[in-house]
Amino acid sequence: MKVSAALFVSAVSAATLPSAKQTQGLPLSQFGQVHSISIEDAIAKVDLIGTNFTNLPISSMLKGHLFNAAEEKATTASTASTAATAGDCANPNIRFEWDNYSTSDKQAFVNAIQCLINKPASGKFSPAKNRYEDFVRLHQTYAPNIHSRSTTQQTHKFLLWHRYYVWAFEQVLRDECGFNRAFTWWDEKKWAGKFSQSTMFTNQYFGNLPGSTNGAATCITSGKFAGMQLSLGPGMTTNNPHCLQRAVNEGVTAQTGQSSWNTCMSRTTYPDFHSCVEFTFHAQGHNGVGGIMSDAIASPGDPSFFMHHLYVDYAFRKWQIDDVSRRTTISGCADNVNCAPLTLDTMVYMGQICGAKCPDLKVRDILNTLQGHLCYRYDY
Repeated sequence: MKVSAALFVSAVSAATLPSAKQTQGLPLSQFGQVHSISIEDAIAKVDLIGTNFTNLPISSMLKGHLFNAAEEKATTASTASTAATAGDCANPNIRFEWDNYSTSDKQAFVNAIQCLINKPASGKFSPAKNRYEDFVRLHQTYAPNIHSRSTTQQTHKFLLWHRYYVWAFEQVLRDECGFNRAFTWWDEKKWAGKFSQSTMFTNQYFGNLPGSTNGAATCITSGKFAGMQLSLGPGMTTNNPHCLQRAVNEGVTAQTGQSSWNTCMSRTTYPDFHSCVEFTFHAQGHNGVGGIMSDAIASPGDPSFFMHHLYVDYAFRKWQIDDVSRRTTISGCADNVNCAPLTLDTMVYMGQICGAKCPDLKVRDILNTLQGHLCYRYDY
């Protein structure tokens, strides 16, 4: 068993790369990988070695101040079950799993993403080349601060930031591309070990999921995003034309199944749960699709990124449902260097990518998907 030493392994730096349009996939080494741990190591809690998360204060809406874990247990143990719904929004948007989504809705969804690709960049996220790349650039810019550096240098803003990020993506699809259907998500674990057979990776929707070609990722020539060109990434590179490309490894996607889900769901504190998710099925989902997705910094360049992170947010929501305290308290590290305490008042920044709908928010505003700034749930 080995403790993680780095999240981004061998990702390309911001050095100059060839600027000519590419129709061939890039070498896999240029993308690197999102650092992961095995299911066995997650069960053994290797990712928690060398951490002090249990000593961090807990910030709670129930008491309005920081207190320790023993006080939290005593407080939440007596909380009435009705508190689980107190203050929830009345008519939440429902996110439907991809296989519960109609053919018409699926087509409308990928069409809306293509609409963003075709729209000009806002100019606020230079050097993005189109509105879709605004989202890639936003993630590229914030990636060093919203991902853990290693298992011993973690930040627990990852789940919260990406929850807001995917929600912001939904708002832009609706407001700028006229998407007016229910939103969707992808239950990734049921396709573990067979992502390429998923009803999402088809010629009609997200395109196929090929393996690597001679040590390089393979350009996508099918589906709604066939021939898609990107200018951002790998890593922090910019103005670097390359195709949408993937390199599936089903041995890695097999790690995203029920076993990793159960392992993470069994963890009872937010930092411990967060650590498990970030380094197991989140990382393995990225690496399993491969190519652009295996580059944690610029991975939103592949539209399947958003389906993957909708699944990650689904997991977060399901874990929260099991205990009201998980929707009213937070603890952990707000940064991946000094581990300043994460509190309900820690700020989450989204660069106003969806205008007035995306102000800088406090953790308390996005902790519960049915309260604060958000109002949505999942269909199961």
